[in-house]
Amino acid sequence: MTDAETPAAAPSTLGAADIQTILSYLPHRYPFLLVDKIVDIDGDRSGVGVKNVTFNEPHFQGHFPGAPVMPGVLLIEGMAQTAGAMCVSSRTAPSSPRIVYFMTIDKAKFRKPVVPGDVVKYHMTQIKKRANMWWFRGEAKVDGVLVCEAEVSAMLVDK
Repeated sequence: MTDAETPAAAPSTLGAADIQTILSYLPHRYPFLLVDKIVDIDGDRSGVGVKNVTFNEPHFQGHFPGAPVMPGVLLIEGMAQTAGAMCVSSRTAPSSPRIVYFMTIDKAKFRKPVVPGDVVKYHMTQIKKRANMWWFRGEAKVDGVLVCEAEVSAMLVDK
């Protein structure tokens, strides 16, 4: 067969989750919901969470007045929420009650400050999965520049 005769691989369709879908997956609510949407979801294998950082978020009142910087721990939490929502969305039995528990943080590094007006993209890639536990590598980027990275794990349990 020539290249012209070789059948093209069927393109895979990447999913997305808007805020209403994320709210159905996670128990978090304002001011602790740290992901606004998830795009390019490939099952529980990878996805990109998006967080629009705004000045009116409560943590900026004290971190730091006059020079607002998003706390690094919230960047890690945004990664974990993105991964957790992907895990819940990949379940084949959506009718069963479930909750996501954040288990571990490893290899966390903070590279640059995140400030109001930034759009953070949490690039999450599955490292491993075993039963009801997942491990992900996350990279938080602003305008394509790495601002934070970490490995996180989560466990999905029925209530």
